[in-house]
Amino acid sequence: MVAMSGYESHRARKRFGQNFLVDRAVIERIVRAIDPQPDDRMIEIGPGRGALTHALLDRLSRLDVIEIDRDLSAALAERGPADRLRVHSADALKYDFAAAGPRLRVVGNLPYNISSPLLFRLLECANSLLDIHVMLQREVVERMVARPGSADYGRLTVMLGYRFEIERLFLVPPGAFRPQPKVESAFARLRPRAVPEAAARDEAMLARVVTLAFGQRRKTLRNALAPIADADRLRAAGIDPQARGETLSIAQFVMLVNAVSDAGDGASPAQPTLR
Repeated sequence: MVAMSGYESHRARKRFGQNFLVDRAVIERIVRAIDPQPDDRMIEIGPGRGALTHALLDRLSRLDVIEIDRDLSAALAERGPADRLRVHSADALKYDFAAAGPRLRVVGNLPYNISSPLLFRLLECANSLLDIHVMLQREVVERMVARPGSADYGRLTVMLGYRFEIERLFLVPPGAFRPQPKVESAFARLRPRAVPEAAARDEAMLARVVTLAFGQRRKTLRNALAPIADADRLRAAGIDPQARGETLSIAQFVMLVNAVSDAGDGASPAQPTLR
């Protein structure tokens, strides 16, 4: 067994974006929000010193964790319990979440420097997920739940909102972490939609359209989407060619994508990764 002091002596590593959650009241609130059930299939991303890990294990029969820091993953594995805690010393951006099976629950205090790529990684396996509960920089969560026309509304909003129902559950102050981040955090829940509110016939094309629409926010859609749709095509889809991407709802993006797909225009490359 590794004494708790072994975790406490571990110095946070900036390259991994480490800010360890230490506030017991916040940890208890997170566990209540997740409401783990004994037989849940759950993976925690970035367990760090294990503060949330062991609170979850109080409610679960078994837990998998993904930790990129080898020193911390070794400490977690030694501390155990070995029969209930399985530690994966790995990069979550490369981890195959879909291989864990259906109805997977994902939780984590996501490193802020890679939070958006991680969310897009989870988006790729949405069909295997029951839900996601994550701690993120407040600004990222505000982008996730933004409304059309706002400055926070963008590619992250549309692509996540197409597949997930998203809730900002509560805010977490910097003092809940060691070392303290320079920003406020927020805890959020994402649940996959059983059926999208508006279904795109070509989801790769949806990713392409959204990427183009927000690539240069000041561009009108007529200019931003010129590689795949002219002004007449936009008007036929009920879209003002002079509008900007930030003004379109998710349903309008889907309507536009279906119009382009029906016309058979353009190739449909694989969904790009947000970096």
